[in-house]
Amino acid sequence: MTSDTLHARDFVGYGANPPNPRWPGEARLALNFCINYEEGGEPSVPDGDGFSETGLTEGGGGFEGRDLAAESMFEFGSRVGFWRVTRLLRQRGMTATIFGCGLALERNPEVCAAIREAGYDVCAHGWKWERHQHLSKDEERERIRRTVESMTRTLGNRPLGWYCRYGAGLNTRQLVVEEGGFLYDSDAYNDELPYWTNVDGKRHLVIPYGLVNNDAKYIRGGMATGDDFFQYLRDSFDFLYREGAEAPKMMSVGLHLRLVGHPGRAAGLERFLDYVARHEGVWICQRSEIARHWMTHHQPREE
Repeated sequence: MTSDTLHARDFVGYGANPPNPRWPGEARLALNFCINYEEGGEPSVPDGDGFSETGLTEGGGGFEGRDLAAESMFEFGSRVGFWRVTRLLRQRGMTATIFGCGLALERNPEVCAAIREAGYDVCAHGWKWERHQHLSKDEERERIRRTVESMTRTLGNRPLGWYCRYGAGLNTRQLVVEEGGFLYDSDAYNDELPYWTNVDGKRHLVIPYGLVNNDAKYIRGGMATGDDFFQYLRDSFDFLYREGAEAPKMMSVGLHLRLVGHPGRAAGLERFLDYVARHEGVWICQRSEIARHWMTHHQPREE
């Protein structure tokens, strides 16, 4: 299968008549919180990258060499943010999916133990921050294998999904299917429902992600306060909840621990969690649960 065939663009999708997902309990909305655990997986001088990553931090532009300020901003996410965000979820009996970098998880056994205790599922977010578009096929195959091995060892269970840090390369989906054991990948942003693809004659499930309901907007200029975050998430939730009376969808909320883990931002997340809790007919779920539900109730039609 050529990359052009595998990645043929589809501008139609489900069109005007998307399927009713029939979420558990006939929920109007499947809501999935995605906790990006990346701290320790970003480029850094100690890891031989030649520069410090400053993306999605409070800092300005990077420079060649080691940026201790940027490093410590990442460390806040694992030292403080993780515990604050997971505590908010635990207090409300809500679950989440970890988008985890393999190297980052290896560097914090206490976080791995907490993930196991909370029962979160894990979607592999790569071995570390690197552009899969620039890897050879053999290099990418090795990264996927290493990530699966590492997470199986540190978490006690293998990752069930895959999602690249900088977007997928032309070979990524094919290699994910080749590796086996994944229920889905989330390297797509083109829908609000899962859909099936064909990879080398095998049916493969895609659960699209989104960068819209995402705390990255704090750094990219779209949000400033906790209320900004709450109001945006609330508006997205309300719109999908209304639509869900006739056409239920799913909503992904992306969280970065070094961003939303700070008190003034966590307050906005807290308001949203409490707002959601006042609504019936919402399935707060994990990504693997969405995958299993789709596999059970929405198998692809024979072509």
